Amino acid sequence: MLEFKNIHKVFKNQTVIKDISFTVNKGEFVVIVGQSGCGKTTTLKMINKLISPTSGKIYVEGNDILKEDTIKLRRNMGYVIQQTGLLPHMTVGENVGIIPKLEQWPEKKIYDRTIELLNMVGMEPEKYIDRYPCELSGGQQQRIGVARAFATNPDIILMDEPFSALDPITRNQLQDELFNLQQEFKKTIIFVTHDMDEALKLGDRICIMKDGNIIQFDTPEEILNNPADDFVEEFIGKNRIWQQPGFIKAKDIMITDPIKTIGSRTVLQALEIMKSNSVDSLLVVNRENKLEGIVTIKDIIRNYTGSLKIDTIMGREIKTVNLNDSLVDILNLMNELKIGYVPVVDDSSKLVGLITESSLLIVLSNQYIDQEDEG
Repeated sequence: MLEFKNIHKVFKNQTVIKDISFTVNKGEFVVIVGQSGCGKTTTLKMINKLISPTSGKIYVEGNDILKEDTIKLRRNMGYVIQQTGLLPHMTVGENVGIIPKLEQWPEKKIYDRTIELLNMVGMEPEKYIDRYPCELSGGQQQRIGVARAFATNPDIILMDEPFSALDPITRNQLQDELFNLQQEFKKTIIFVTHDMDEALKLGDRICIMKDGNIIQFDTPEEILNNPADDFVEEFIGKNRIWQQPGFIKAKDIMITDPIKTIGSRTVLQALEIMKSNSVDSLLVVNRENKLEGIVTIKDIIRNYTGSLKIDTIMGREIKTVNLNDSLVDILNLMNELKIGYVPVVDDSSKLVGLITESSLLIVLSNQYIDQEDEG
């Protein structure tokens, strides 16, 4: 859909973009994030030719944009900026319909599309269509800016810190509304922000920039779990994963050395293993470490014969979770089944860990203490 190939940009002998290459897929929501001066806005503005690269190529649908008609290119892209860019002497309706008017749409079609778009962004048409931008709040103005960006049904929408000047409540509302619009209309959106929370909340993928370079371009989950370097780790915040429960995986919280045994052990031996490890159950695995079942102290009491093999009394119906299952899903499963533990297996069903209510409490408590220490 959109491709940057070896893009450089030099301003007054200063290199601000350093040989970046990346691809944005059709219908993808990509967030470019970084500190001030990292090159994120410059990157965005090169997509609609507000800034030209010093070298390299940019392709949209396989076409080199430098060879495309600039006016036509821009009219096929929505563009939303921090200051909204609404024309103060035009009404809301006129602002929303400006690009369709330039495209010489019939008046009736422009009007109908304006009504549709105002409804889309939650602005009652009969109440707002004849108002002027100065009569609107900042959040309302930004909604109009978003509506205008969708006016001609463009394939690509560019957004340059559109919500950064808004109060937190309005900002959260607009983030949610934009996310819902993206889910509904599947537009390709490239969104610039300096706020990692906003990036995590919105992006299918996140592009982290520093000093004109792309440091990491990946899914939110991958960035949180495997930051590319110390800069990324510091930028996203070392404890941020704990503020995003959906991104916490089983592998982040499990006991990595659960007490286990093999099914050919006797009940007496199992009892001794439990006693020496101060546990009341044992996970049972085969020689390849694949989980086969569980034996509890209750099973042993009910069937106590010293020489009896564990695999004859163990429970074989045992729920497991995968390494990459989220904390939210794991807690829901444990709550639904009313169980206090759940083994963790990898893709080949090998036992790799165990999550229990008590171990989970310890991990979360330690995390809270770490955050308090850093604070």
